[in-house]
Amino acid sequence: MGVNLSDIVESREITLESLIDKAIAVDAFNWIYQFLSIIRQKDGESLKDSRGRVTSHFSGLFYRTIKFMEAGIKPVYVFDGERHEFKKSVTEKRRDVREEAKKEWKAALERKDLEEARKYAQRSTTITSAIVEDSKKLLQAMGIPCVQAVSEGEAQCAYMCKQDLTWCTASQDFDSLLFGTPRLVRNLSISGRKKRGNEYVTVNPEIIELSQVLENLGISHSQLVILGMLVGTDYNPVGVKGIGPKKALELVREKKALEEVFSSLDWECEAAPEDVYSLFMNPDVVEEKPEFTEFDEDEVKKILCDEHDFSEERIDSAIKKLKEKPSQKSLSSWFK
Repeated sequence: MGVNLSDIVESREITLESLIDKAIAVDAFNWIYQFLSIIRQKDGESLKDSRGRVTSHFSGLFYRTIKFMEAGIKPVYVFDGERHEFKKSVTEKRRDVREEAKKEWKAALERKDLEEARKYAQRSTTITSAIVEDSKKLLQAMGIPCVQAVSEGEAQCAYMCKQDLTWCTASQDFDSLLFGTPRLVRNLSISGRKKRGNEYVTVNPEIIELSQVLENLGISHSQLVILGMLVGTDYNPVGVKGIGPKKALELVREKKALEEVFSSLDWECEAAPEDVYSLFMNPDVVEEKPEFTEFDEDEVKKILCDEHDFSEERIDSAIKKLKEKPSQKSLSSWFK
């Protein structure tokens, strides 16, 4: 889940209209995981085609991307590369959690408790290499660029934003702020009217601007990275025991530099603080300018309808609405 800075970082709500004509770097794994978790049947089973292949990610990506295109927003999907060795313990822990969730899911189904079954099914979500390749294939058919990161997708997103190749990063996690993204937009993949318990609430997109965060907190970007390390990141999950965001903020304001902050703290991590710090300040990235291409309607329908049993009527309807948008006389004009 990355670093949690929600207690000290302020955001403000925005509308989709405020993002018109802007290219947005999307943390693809973050969104695909959400789609796979949420888009399920009542018993928790993923949506599947007639051959038993998972299609939940197709549904989420297609309709969410179409919604953005209708709004004039240009998403650029960035995919994670190789996991850094410092993340090994996090990866193993998440795998163990998924395996345990699968067992609980099966047990809930056996006792016909569908509510519990769905809950555990969501926790068992995993992204396979096949799902990644399927996602890229569909997005590319829609004319949407897919950028393959060397390592961390959010690091690549932040880099592209800093280079003005995109306007912001879209993710639910705060990690891209540590990587230096100028703007982070949250809730884009879950915006709209949602059921929470027995009530319905409206979830709106929200933006966090790094410069404003640093000004409000009275610290530099490098100090924000140190603060994140104290709280705990995927590279050092434990952080420093007993230190939350507010205490961490006090420490970096007082001692400022990395060496001073960690000189008297109990750092329970195999990697040295300097090495974790360097991963955020100098991440591996690729030099790649995202390129939008033509929307290939035939290929999109071949992937979704012919290969994975989606309703051709529904796919046609979604594409038709996109074509009929007043601001878009043709699909090709969207990509200029």
